[in-house]
Amino acid sequence: MNKITLLVLLIVIHFSTIMAQQITPKLAFLEKWENSKSYLIALAEAMPENNYGFKPTERQMTFKEQLIHIKGNMDWLSVTYFTDIEYKKKKKELPQTKNEIILALGNAFDAVVMVVKNTSGEDLKETVDFFAGPKSKLQILNLLQDHVTHHRGQLIVYLNLNEIEPPKYSGW
Repeated sequence: MNKITLLVLLIVIHFSTIMAQQITPKLAFLEKWENSKSYLIALAEAMPENNYGFKPTERQMTFKEQLIHIKGNMDWLSVTYFTDIEYKKKKKELPQTKNEIILALGNAFDAVVMVVKNTSGEDLKETVDFFAGPKSKLQILNLLQDHVTHHRGQLIVYLNLNEIEPPKYSGW
């Protein structure tokens, strides 16, 4: 094998490896989503259960309500926009204790993973009717993550106001 053939072969192998490792929006979301799950659950675990009723001001949600709201939004967006199931909010089945809430959050994160894994890259380009106007399913995934991040930031403040050091950030 001459030097030019060897060089071409090495270049092809190199670029084939790079192409095989390209991350798709779906894979990027799933990796970030798992990190988001771990971090949110760590925050939920950090707050003592007797402080789950804490809220900084009268107009804000309690720590517990924030967590349940995050879970509810995950359920609504993932079911409504990624399945054929009609979403029905179930108020009477809301988790009550710290352990129930943490379990429900973990299950909600896992349910999102399942629907995303069952959604093709092409389906992520599909436009859906959203109350704020037409959005792609990829935009709905971004909204899922953004919503968790928004409320997680509030929960960090709640922990700090209770003199509880939040867990080290692990969302990379």
